[in-house]
Formats: sequence, C-alpha cells, structure tokens
Amino acid sequence: MKRYSPCLLLSFFVPTPSAAQTTEAWQAPTLSTTRYDEDWSDLADTKKRDRHWTGQFKYIPVATDTWLSTGMEVRLRNENYGDNLWGGDDVADNSYLWVRAMPYADLHVGSKSGLHARAFVQPIISYAIGVAPSAGPIDQSRVDILQSFAEVGLGPVTVRGGRQMLSLGTERLVGTRYGPNTPLAFDGLRGSLALGNERQFDLFLLNPVQAGTDSFDDRTSDTRKLWGAYATLPPFDLYYLGYRNRAARFGGRVGREERHSIGLRFHGTHDDWHWNIEGVWQFGLYDRQRIGAWTASMEVGRTLPFLPLSPDATLRFNIVSGDKRTNDNRLGTFNAMFPKGKYFGELSPIGPTNIISLNPRISAPLGKGLSTSLAAMAYWRYARNDGIYDIPGNLIRTADDSRARFIGKEAEATVAWQITSELELSTSLSLFAPGAVIRQTGPARTTTLIGFEANFRF
Repeated sequence: MKRYSPCLLLSFFVPTPSAAQTTEAWQAPTLSTTRYDEDWSDLADTKKRDRHWTGQFKYIPVATDTWLSTGMEVRLRNENYGDNLWGGDDVADNSYLWVRAMPYADLHVGSKSGLHARAFVQPIISYAIGVAPSAGPIDQSRVDILQSFAEVGLGPVTVRGGRQMLSLGTERLVGTRYGPNTPLAFDGLRGSLALGNERQFDLFLLNPVQAGTDSFDDRTSDTRKLWGAYATLPPFDLYYLGYRNRAARFGGRVGREERHSIGLRFHGTHDDWHWNIEGVWQFGLYDRQRIGAWTASMEVGRTLPFLPLSPDATLRFNIVSGDKRTNDNRLGTFNAMFPKGKYFGELSPIGPTNIISLNPRISAPLGKGLSTSLAAMAYWRYARNDGIYDIPGNLIRTADDSRARFIGKEAEATVAWQITSELELSTSLSLFAPGAVIRQTGPARTTTLIGFEANFRF
C-alpha cells in the first residue's frame, strides 16, 4: 500500500448529473507518485471521457488497440528554515523555492488479456532558487529524464526495462523520494506477475540514478546496486532485498558493503481501525565486518466518527538498530538504503538509523476541501555508541561526546486546501527542540521550518 499526499487521495473526476445518467458509474484511478500505476483504459468509452476536461488527455486513441495517456505535475514549494540542523550548519537560516514540472506520456499497444506493450516517458524540469551556499542534485536537476522505460507482457506477466521510479510498501526501504525536489529513479529490469485481487509478485535488478545539477547529466550509479523480490499478498507483504555499495561509509571509514534484508509487513483495515506493522532483519558483510541489524515499526490508528469532524488518530512507534559495540567485528547499524524523503514529517533532520521514535498524530477534514493534521514526535538513540544520521544515512552527530539517549522532540501542524481536483495548496509549521544528545555534541538551538506548497496535477 503506497502513501500519497492528501490531494492524491481525492477522486480525480467529478461527474455531472448529465454524465451520470448517460454512462455507468466509474471510479477514476487514484493518482500515484509514480504515475505509471494509473489505469485509464476504461476511458475508451467516449462518454466516460466527457465527464471531465482532463479525460481527453488521459485517453487519446491512436489506432486499433493503441492509445496514449498524458498528464502533468507542476509544483512550487517554499521552505524557510531557522537554525537549520540546530544552528550547526554553515548557513543556519535558509529560505528557498523549489520549482519542478513533470509531464509524462504513456503509450499502450494491445490488450492486457493478451500480448501487450508499453512505452512510458517522463521528463523532469527542476530548479531551486535561493538555496545557500549552493543547490545540490536533490534541489535541482534542471532538465533531465526522470523515467523512460519499455514494457512487454502476456496476460498477467510483464517485463520492464529502462529508467523507472520504484515504490515498495510504505517506502521504508525503497521509495520515490517524492518530497524533495528531485525524485529518485532506478535503471534496470523489473518483472511482475499479477495474481488478481491486488496480489502481485515482483523481481528486479536495478541501479539507482545519480542525479546531477546540470541538464541531461543524470547517470546510472556505478557503485550501488539493488536486487530482490517483493510479494504483495494482502494483508501481508513479504520481501527480500539485496544491496551492494562499493563506497559505503560507516564509523568514519569507507568500505565495500553487501547487505541482505528480509522483511514482513502486516497491514489492513477493519471498521474504523487501520494498522501497519513491519519488521526487517539485515545481514551481510561490510569491510570484513558481519552485519546484524534490524528494525521494527508499528502504526495503529482509528477514525473517531463520534467526535466532531470525525478525526483520525494514529500512533506510530519505530525502533531502528545502531551499532552497540565498536571493534567487535560486527556492524549493527541499520541501513534504510533508499527511504522516502521527509521520513518523519515535513521537518526531518534525522533519519531511520539508530533511533527509537514515538509519533502520535491526529488529522481531520474541515470541509470545503480543507484538512488539517497535528503531530508530535520524540526521538531517542537505540545505541549509545552510535551517532545520529540523516535520511540518506550520513552521520551528522558522532557518539564520542555523549552517553545520553534523548535526541529531541518535534511538533508539526499542517493545513491543506484542495481547491479543485487538480490544484492543492498546503502549509506547514514544524519545530524541533534538541535533547541531551544534541546539546552535548554541538550547537543546540531549536530548528524551525515553515513550508508553503502549491501542486497542480492531472
């Protein structure tokens, strides 16, 4: 089950009474972050295409059993930091604008029940204004190809080759990095077997794409590789992921890492309840050290229809291992590899490595397209001998000068306004107050983030 922003969870088409009288009821697909998951084939019925102005772009007949689907996302995001990284960054106060546009074209040939083929292309135009001291590849890629792949299939079996984004489960280990300005893509092969009733089995062999800051300079990584198998069998996901990095960095040294992850996820809904529970064990070798790392997460929530606005209350709890002992020929630091961007919220200075986190959250619709959420987070170190890491896995505070566990606490409030089915405006306010670990290892001022975002997509 993938996670989407509030705008993606709304129905894409708003039928008029006259359209409802002329065609059978039809539910448009939910817009996805990867876009290639959307199935618009039902719009072969011209009456359904006439239900909304975007219908003419989602299904364009080309020839018999050949059609083209197109779409676009344009996003503007302004972020304003105060005391970024608790005042320890060279540019503690930073205010900038991210701009990106991601059009796509998706050509289908043949019928899904028989032999079929597909070509999908999605360029990206991403720029950053005001990033100090300079914009990196996560901030801007200028003009490049985000996705470009060909796919062939026979019935439920498909094989895809080329550049593609990949979203597995709730993106704890492999995600699209959708929140920052430049999403993450992979080059390689992926095979899928659709088993019906939302069941699917995937095999893949991929290299992440290393983005650059100039146009058409994104390249296949020659140091990192990902392979594995992922079975979606609701209410369970079962997976194996293999990962190799010839220039991995742990404990201040660089070495070759080969890591294997075995994971099980249990998720579902019942009445007003929803849950998502996941565990992962990692083993392998890093620079002659044995790897033994793990993570366990629990998310349980309930919609409260007996309260005004019928809010949804959710509690999340995560434990992610760190390295408890140095010089024991064993590495206990968990590697999240390619996690989603903005992992714990809009302000996420720390990532899912060597951490214990508690995150209660409540969200509610306010009516007329408005929605809001309030969240609190608290973070502790799992291992005192290991440091604090950011989302990509870079060490940002060492363990040398502190034996404390408490990293800090955070609060966040967001408001979103779905003006139309294509246009959403949102804003957020986040504060991160440092705990003992941060105070004992360097600057420790409260970090603030105010974000504004406008997103148009169809």
